[in-house]
Amino acid sequence: MALEKGTIVATALRLLDDVGLDGLTLRRLAAELGVQAPALYWHFKNKQQLLDAMAAELMSGHKSRPRLTEPGKWREWVADYAHTDRAMLNSYRDGARLVAGTRPSPELFAAVERVVAGLESAGFTAGDAMRGLSTVAGYVAGFVLEEQADRTRTDPEHAMPDMEEFQAAYPRLMAGMAEVGDPQGDRAFEGGLQLILDGMELRLNAQATLEAGADQVSQAEGETAR
Repeated sequence: MALEKGTIVATALRLLDDVGLDGLTLRRLAAELGVQAPALYWHFKNKQQLLDAMAAELMSGHKSRPRLTEPGKWREWVADYAHTDRAMLNSYRDGARLVAGTRPSPELFAAVERVVAGLESAGFTAGDAMRGLSTVAGYVAGFVLEEQADRTRTDPEHAMPDMEEFQAAYPRLMAGMAEVGDPQGDRAFEGGLQLILDGMELRLNAQATLEAGADQVSQAEGETAR
């Protein structure tokens, strides 16, 4: 039976879960498929092309993301995008590292086009829509990178500090941690995401005020011309 590209990618992703990104080699993948390593080069010129295809498959859920049909609910729509993105990156071991080191697929560009168009319908400029999306995507990627790195740490646990001494030395840090919770937890993720969305909303309101002012000036100039 001929070796198919989809089979190679699916097997590589399964192997990624077992050995991690550092342990994923073409030789190991070929052995898993029961072929010699050169057979893989019929489908991928090098390992980077394979990694690109793996990342595209991992992130393929974005291709079917719904369009923004209610512009007034853009915050919920972007938040859902972020939650989905985090889930996809966490669906495989080292998923964040894999995607960070690869080029976006053409299908992903189409998904980004739909997101930007959706945010424009809510009143954002194309530039602010891109800035907002890039900021959210970067936040999710960095958060998941920390999540996954924390899970795979192999060094022995350090002894917990004396909490009374720690509180006395770093009272503001402790106050912040009490509010944020586990730095890699859902509560922390949601808090950071809402902070970004608050910033996007401020920019959106500023843009609306600017446009309203421009309309008033245009109207006044038109009345003067009469």
